[in-house]
Amino acid sequence: MLDIFRGLKSLIKISHVHIDTAVFRLHYSLTVILLISFSLIVTTRQYVGNPIDCIHSKDLPEDVLNTYCWIHSTYTITAAYRKREGFEVPFPGVDNSKSHPETERKEYRYYQWVCFMLFLQAILFYTPRWLWKGWEGGKIHALMMDLDIGLCSEVEKKQKKKMLLDYLWENLRFHNWWAYRYYLCELLALLNVVGQMFLMNRFFDGAFLTFGIDVLRFLESDQEDRIDPMIYVFPRMTKCTFYKYGVSGEVERHDAVCILPLNVVNEKIYVFLWFWFLFLGMLSFVTILYRIVIIFSPRTRVYLLRLRFRLVRREAVETIVRRSKVGDWFLLYMLGENLDTVIYRDVMHELANKLASRHHHSVPGIKGELQEA
Repeated sequence: MLDIFRGLKSLIKISHVHIDTAVFRLHYSLTVILLISFSLIVTTRQYVGNPIDCIHSKDLPEDVLNTYCWIHSTYTITAAYRKREGFEVPFPGVDNSKSHPETERKEYRYYQWVCFMLFLQAILFYTPRWLWKGWEGGKIHALMMDLDIGLCSEVEKKQKKKMLLDYLWENLRFHNWWAYRYYLCELLALLNVVGQMFLMNRFFDGAFLTFGIDVLRFLESDQEDRIDPMIYVFPRMTKCTFYKYGVSGEVERHDAVCILPLNVVNEKIYVFLWFWFLFLGMLSFVTILYRIVIIFSPRTRVYLLRLRFRLVRREAVETIVRRSKVGDWFLLYMLGENLDTVIYRDVMHELANKLASRHHHSVPGIKGELQEA
């Protein structure tokens, strides 16, 4: 078990090559390792030990009843949640089923699928990263050429800077599609968070969308009037009905009370996930708004480059942004996140000088002539 958790460290190991933003990394690193860890915890509790214990009569084998109730689901009586525990009912949700109609039964079928659902959620959170890693194609790493540390000879450094500058000059204005694919992955990450909230809501029979709000209301309400939403969604004690043939061939009905110790873990996991998904969704939504502003506002692109890379002169940044597209800006910004600051400054200044004197040159590359046309 510990070896499995050690293997998860590779997910949160931060690469020295940054090809995305910190918010995007929260989706595929921290969130994925949380979900897989929760899945392993639930799996361990589910398959090592007893995930369900049912109180039964002596003529029923314990393993048979426990297995049946685990596979075929259990239920509670919704009207029994409002009765006083210890006086009217033995536990919230547990009451005489014969005195209540079938419509007041709330069945619980999800608990055996929680570990698989958590693992599926982890896969969905990693999918945008997988897409971007394929679409990015190692471009940032290839353009870095070990210039992130700057520990090389002056001759080698000049040669690598010239190669980088030549690439930027010849391919200027042709990185939009590359950048938009990353923006698409950020949008997919936002849609994934929102979609998973609704997926969990369906998984828990419509009780997840307001789950966190209900928990906060429960903590603030009077003790006599409140119904614990965690016990309502994740009951610790439920009922189970088992039928078998009697000695004379008649069908006998056995009513059992079942304890679900696994739900004590499940409720903590999903309370945390509700607030984490809300936080992650808000950050992702702000990121999408930020991208929209960047796409339509060159002034914002100038401001962000100046704010992040102060060694680069403002005139150079303005020249580059004015004569390039948003895809070039994104590539230059990501290069600045990875290159040595002095080397990055020199490359930006030289690129700005070439762009400023472009009236003495042709439009950058043959591709540029087609683009201008």
